[in-house]
Amino acid sequence: MITYLIIDDEYIAHDIIKGYCDLLPNMQLKKSCYDGLEAFEYLNKNDVDLIFLDLNMPKLKGFDFLKTLKKPPKVIVTTAYKEFALKGYELNISDYLLKPFGFERFLKAINKTFSSTKSHISNLSQTNTISKRIFLKNNKKYTQVEINNILFIEASGNYTKVVTKNETITIREKLSSVLELLPKEDFLQVHKSFAVAPKYIKSIEGNRIFIKNIFIPIGKLYKRNVVQLLK
Repeated sequence: MITYLIIDDEYIAHDIIKGYCDLLPNMQLKKSCYDGLEAFEYLNKNDVDLIFLDLNMPKLKGFDFLKTLKKPPKVIVTTAYKEFALKGYELNISDYLLKPFGFERFLKAINKTFSSTKSHISNLSQTNTISKRIFLKNNKKYTQVEINNILFIEASGNYTKVVTKNETITIREKLSSVLELLPKEDFLQVHKSFAVAPKYIKSIEGNRIFIKNIFIPIGKLYKRNVVQLLK
């Protein structure tokens, strides 16, 4: 379960963010705060995995509030002010959403935030599990996938197949776009149409990689990647 806090002085912003989160599995709202002081008081006694943070708020501005936290959870900034983006990344935020933002952009921010292997979540027993999940869109359905269960990824025309231990999910995305959501150290592109999880490689024979009973070709331009893997 990914627990989150919304900090924004606009009621409509709370409704939009909660509405988007309700479309995703395992997202739990812990509290809606309308200024930084209210959020600071809550976080002194409680932990959350993620904060949706507005910047232009009364009493305490968003970044000023963030600087008061000794061990902040992951933070996605939601604001109408693009000029503060650089400062946000200097404060180690996960993503910067410019209002108004749609669900697709929101989903990308969630995937970016929780597909990273580096986590700033403290005192959370489920950290490793939470940080290894992404959401994949197939038509109007959003499927949560454990990154550790992905065997390989295959480009197929205008689509990409994400092959896991239990199922194959086909999404309308480029292979390169899917790889951007995944930890670079956990996947290796071995062909223009294939990327694999090295830990699931059963054997390598000539220009072929075997994962379970499936063989995956090694492209000439990507052979160096495989050679580096064998060193």
